[in-house]
Amino acid sequence: MSGQPRPVVIVGDPVLHQPAQCVTDFGTDLATLIEDMFATMYVAEGVGLAAPQVGVGLRVFVYDCPDDQGEYHRGHLVNPVITSTSSETDEAEEGCLSVPGPYAPLARPHQVSVAGVDQTGRPVEVSGTGFFARCLLHETEHLSGTLFIDHLKRRRRARVLAAIEPFPWNADLPPALSF
Repeated sequence: MSGQPRPVVIVGDPVLHQPAQCVTDFGTDLATLIEDMFATMYVAEGVGLAAPQVGVGLRVFVYDCPDDQGEYHRGHLVNPVITSTSSETDEAEEGCLSVPGPYAPLARPHQVSVAGVDQTGRPVEVSGTGFFARCLLHETEHLSGTLFIDHLKRRRRARVLAAIEPFPWNADLPPALSF
């Protein structure tokens, strides 16, 4: 079964700015949400996507992202918690599907580990370096209502927000579904 892309909500939507709720129902609705999130992420050409970005206030994210060695990691995490971060950081351009268009430099830990469960409730721990670490942290922060622009100084943040350009693929999708 393949998922259906959903519209990506844009900065300013309340669902992006509040903590997401823990998942307690591990049934077919969750499986459908995860499939739809993968479909949305691929249409949007992203490397990660959190449920609040498709208007669903649940602690879930999906990813398909390379690490420092160019190896791709694909999966999902439900109710994730950051378990460790390195003191070593990497500064790189970062963007977000919910802040479409602009990127901004941001320092992030070089290594990040996140623990949670999969869609059936089985424990999962994922660790990454470099770009994959950035992705894991970025998506986990979405679930706390934090966007990457919240880490920027006020002037830089204002410039990023002024440069937002909605992506055409988002305009043709059906309204967001929630459960």
